[in-house]
Amino acid sequence: MKKVAVLGAGSWGTALSIVLSDNGHDVRLWTHRKEQAELINSTHKNEHYLEIMIPEKIVAFHDMKEALQDVDVVLIVVPTKAIREVCLQLEANLTHQPVIIHATKGIEPGTLKRVSQMIDEEMPSVQYEDIVVLSGPSHAEEVAMRQPTTVTVASLNEEYAKISQDLFFNEVFRVYTSNDVIGIELGGALKNIIALGAGISDGLGYGDNAKAALITRGLAEITRLGTYLGANPLSFLGLPGVGDLIVTCTSVHSRNWRAGNLLGKGKQLEDVLEHMGMVVEGVRTAEAAHQFAVAEQVEMPITSGIYAIIHNQKKPKEIVEELMKRDKREEMDDLASLLKNRYAR
Repeated sequence: MKKVAVLGAGSWGTALSIVLSDNGHDVRLWTHRKEQAELINSTHKNEHYLEIMIPEKIVAFHDMKEALQDVDVVLIVVPTKAIREVCLQLEANLTHQPVIIHATKGIEPGTLKRVSQMIDEEMPSVQYEDIVVLSGPSHAEEVAMRQPTTVTVASLNEEYAKISQDLFFNEVFRVYTSNDVIGIELGGALKNIIALGAGISDGLGYGDNAKAALITRGLAEITRLGTYLGANPLSFLGLPGVGDLIVTCTSVHSRNWRAGNLLGKGKQLEDVLEHMGMVVEGVRTAEAAHQFAVAEQVEMPITSGIYAIIHNQKKPKEIVEELMKRDKREEMDDLASLLKNRYAR
């Protein structure tokens, strides 16, 4: 049994806490809102995020220092915009060195940093190569209901990756390992942009043909940027790549799909985010990816189009027309050149 502090009591943090509790671990679920911690402990529910009973063994905390006492593992599951602040608190309250895992899917606008890089910058006591990332096709609602799910944990530290695999692995939650931290993080983050696009497509009333094209060409963009940043292109054919892309682009459980669907129906971004009531990571990630594409001249037309819709108020139908009128090209040029360049080294 491990003592695990889960930092972040949203839907994903709550769902992963349930997995850990089912595996017999001592789980401390931290939230920055005192009233939320009190509600979870008194009712064993977190209804704003998940309509499911939380095991009584899971204890919620508002005091981070208390939550971290003698823990073996810290699991960070907060929105990207909160990573730095939470890591600063974590660094200030840690008196020992637990295994650090994060399950946040996003990229920071401006700096264009991945989450593991942000953790590394804010926590001098943690070595970058020891950070573990958990990602994959995993709706929190289904994980909390113990439906079959598969994810990947990645770290440059093979021992920590295996510790993390053992931590979560059970009969309904299968965990694979990888050493491609860059690929696993980028796959999980960038798919949210394409999911916004899938939702927009559905909101416009387009059919399966359009969505299949969007997902497929979106995967090409994710692979293009990921490989440019040093990821293994084959990682994007795995669970945190195409797997996460499929589930996020095709399910009503997906916040990003739901937000995109409302945008496609003509709603304004501010109204959409207010209606959602929860963080939509694809909005910030689209800004970051667009910034990178422009700065480094990486071709990402779908990402740039979605950025224009959500940040420049371009009409979705205009973006679709622009994408459909792009110059003719061969489909496999991208993947062939990526694989050739990687394995020619």
